[in-house]
Amino acid sequence: IQRDLADGIDYAAGEMTVLELVTRYMDLKRTLKENSYRAYDTVINRMRKDPFSQKQIRQIKPSDAKAWFVSLHDRGYKQSTISTVQCVVRPAFEMAVDDDILVKNPFGFQLAGVLVNDAVTREAITKDQMRKFLKFVHDDVVYCKYYEAVYILFHTGMRI
Repeated sequence: IQRDLADGIDYAAGEMTVLELVTRYMDLKRTLKENSYRAYDTVINRMRKDPFSQKQIRQIKPSDAKAWFVSLHDRGYKQSTISTVQCVVRPAFEMAVDDDILVKNPFGFQLAGVLVNDAVTREAITKDQMRKFLKFVHDDVVYCKYYEAVYILFHTGMRI
């Protein structure tokens, strides 16, 4: 406590919970796009149900943060969801560091060093399926007029 006070750290402010800190951070964010705000709001709603969010921020160590992410993964959260959680929590803790509430950010680590990326690359349609579909469109009396448009859509990556 004495070292924190000597460093100008606001010891009393460190008693706020993780959820309070994240909520305070989000209240200051006004430049987010609607989808980002919705995703971050979902994170906050999930955090309300999580016991980790009730811990005092000064008690959180990097190992606690990593263990929390591992526990989220073990509970079935995908890495992209955990990454979104980190995108909210990390800057909130960085704000606490900037406000002299904490000495360092316990979430200042790379998520890839904690969790293995288990995302599966999905292929919407195989090359063989594409060829068969294009052949069907080309040879069909009704759909043949759309062949060029469908061909362009497949080969340029454009979506309607």
